[in-house]
Amino acid sequence: MLDVEIKAPEFCLPNQDETEICLRDLSGKWVILYFYPKDNTPGCTTQACGFTEALAVFEELDAVILGVSPDSPKKHRNFIEKKKLKITLLADEDKELCQIYDVWKLKKFMGREYMGVVRTTYIISPDGKIVAGWDKVKVKGHVEAVKEKLEELQS
Repeated sequence: MLDVEIKAPEFCLPNQDETEICLRDLSGKWVILYFYPKDNTPGCTTQACGFTEALAVFEELDAVILGVSPDSPKKHRNFIEKKKLKITLLADEDKELCQIYDVWKLKKFMGREYMGVVRTTYIISPDGKIVAGWDKVKVKGHVEAVKEKLEELQS
């Protein structure tokens, strides 16, 4: 995981509509940057739906939610339409951002080892610093934990 209080690494990635989203363009806002393994899988769907359900609360807190996975913009668009998501999903097909943010790691599942995204969330402050982070995220209760931390950081 990246350290808290460092400047968040810059990025520009295409979203589900193939519009480029850059961190620098979000200066002055809180950014919830969450990395997840794959669209349309159970845990990732639960997490994306949770952030969608809480979107109005995050918007009141002047926060933007960005989900990042190695899926393509087209796969993101299908995921958004299928699950009626209202959050922005960024396509990191070359896994460059996943590597920069230290979430592309060796994983094990059923005795098999492979490289993949470790579910991780960062809160980036309006001045571009990482102010909170979670790695190896458990989906249940995570959106609420992020919301509570953001409220604490703003108080």
